[in-house]
Amino acid sequence: MLDKAFVRPEDDTAADAIEAIGDELALFDDWMDRYQYIIELGKKLPPFPKEWENDAHRVPGCQSQVWLEGRVDDNGAMYFAGASDAAIVMGLVALLLRVYSGREPEEIVATDSSFLSDLGLVQALSTNRGNGVEAMARAIRSAAAQEMGKTD
Repeated sequence: MLDKAFVRPEDDTAADAIEAIGDELALFDDWMDRYQYIIELGKKLPPFPKEWENDAHRVPGCQSQVWLEGRVDDNGAMYFAGASDAAIVMGLVALLLRVYSGREPEEIVATDSSFLSDLGLVQALSTNRGNGVEAMARAIRSAAAQEMGKTD
């Protein structure tokens, strides 16, 4: 049984999650409202254990501090927990975990982070934040690729 810090999927597939996020963001007329929505998503993340807020869990390449932890359940699905010291970044963590957490490693690796640009997120963020969210997606996909390598 996985710790309650890990995000459980609310959509059947990563593609479904991306589509749902796009639909939800489209409900707002401007980016200020979308930012507020993203911040609210971050507030709904499960609590991240303080003992994981360390260099071993830190995601390099992020302007803010971001921590991620990944685990594989008995069925081979990967679950992720995450946190940040910045409200908007915490919301971006929530979006990424909605897409990637609770999926098979193969699905995670196959789900390119280009959806972040497709949804307009990277363009709407500062360059540093855009690079940071891409770094988070890379870290998640890299963990899944490593997990796939263990089973080969």
